[in-house]
Amino acid sequence: MNKNTNLRSLSAQLIERVVDKGESLNTVLPQAQKKLSDKDSALVQEICFGVLRTLPQLEALIGKLMERPLTGKQRVLHYLIMVGLYQLLYTRIPAHAVLAETVAGAEVLKRGSLKGLLNGVLRQFQRQQDALLASIKEGPQRYLHPGWLLKRLQIAWPTQWQQIVEANNVRPPMWLRVNQQHHSRDSWLALLAETQKTAFIDAEVPEALRLESPTSVTQLPGFDQGWVTVQDVSAQRCALLLEPKNGEYILDLCAAPGGKTTHILEIAPEARVLAVDIDAQRLVRVHENLQRLGMKAEVKQGDGRSPQDWCGDELFDRILLDAPCSATGVIRRHPDIKWLRRERDIAELAKLQSEIIEAIWSQLKPGGTLLYATCSILPDENQLQISAFLERHNDAVACSLFGAPETGLQVFPTVDGGDGFFYAKLVKKPEVN
Repeated sequence: MNKNTNLRSLSAQLIERVVDKGESLNTVLPQAQKKLSDKDSALVQEICFGVLRTLPQLEALIGKLMERPLTGKQRVLHYLIMVGLYQLLYTRIPAHAVLAETVAGAEVLKRGSLKGLLNGVLRQFQRQQDALLASIKEGPQRYLHPGWLLKRLQIAWPTQWQQIVEANNVRPPMWLRVNQQHHSRDSWLALLAETQKTAFIDAEVPEALRLESPTSVTQLPGFDQGWVTVQDVSAQRCALLLEPKNGEYILDLCAAPGGKTTHILEIAPEARVLAVDIDAQRLVRVHENLQRLGMKAEVKQGDGRSPQDWCGDELFDRILLDAPCSATGVIRRHPDIKWLRRERDIAELAKLQSEIIEAIWSQLKPGGTLLYATCSILPDENQLQISAFLERHNDAVACSLFGAPETGLQVFPTVDGGDGFFYAKLVKKPEVN
């Protein structure tokens, strides 16, 4: 890192690009991290994720601390103040270091004349912290969600919405999938124990482990050899519910970054797998994951709405459709979703999902299985989507999953559990001669 780099001002600029310019944190953060040491990279990530997770609270505090908001060319300082407030509230960084580095960030941003303002606002917060926090405790900002999403969750899930919101607002657990081609879960757990790390098993998903505390993949035994993969337990259920078999031709649609593709091949190493995604950049990750695990699959760029362009007349025994969605079930992993997503997006996404499942159904063999999955918790993309599909297709039979309605299984995010996910398993009726 350049010794003149100020991590607080860098964080403020990244947050501004997400909130004001609508860029994804997944895009802007890795670009910035390339130039940083591991330690500095971790701090910038903690600040960016933390500010985006707690944005409404920080906005409310600034509203109490300042008579007029910073706008125009000074807007980046609004986010620099947030960076300072977040550190004072949620990190163990000494207050004097927070103030010194955050105020110095104004100089780096060529706003040196406003250093006094920044210093004054942060010191005022220190003096009045308890009273200020009490004054915003009961407002809508306490849920740390945009109003439209909160309302949708309350309507859809009147008894679960608070649990969902709580899980969305915490740091996510780190889940692993043990590659059964190399090790049983217990034998890999023994290797992990030798590194003085602890993990917990999942009762329903046989290869899944939750680390007691997240760690670098470099600290995981055999990661480079493909012994273990980082994948949320809810995502791991997809391949298990698909039930792939050796010798079958299987499509993983919307496959990037490849976690489900490799899981299919772990379960059925002699299956023929085609992984397709519309995003060429993200397909690079599919190739990387296949290479790390020493697996082979056909990988193609393609649009799920026009399968004939990339598979012609070929039919599949099984299809895993991990449909594009609002990602409202993985907000804890991507807190910028709360501020990038708009209510109008939901209807557009539901339309896209409908077009994809409609197009790809024709590529499924009679007697074949399609697993529809999303990382959404909104009925428009899930139960309602499948209900509408079943009404249109009398050749589709829905399977009940774990006693859930035939329109699918909805899983909610939980603090120590998996992400929010939805699954629907459809079988195409065999043709009658």
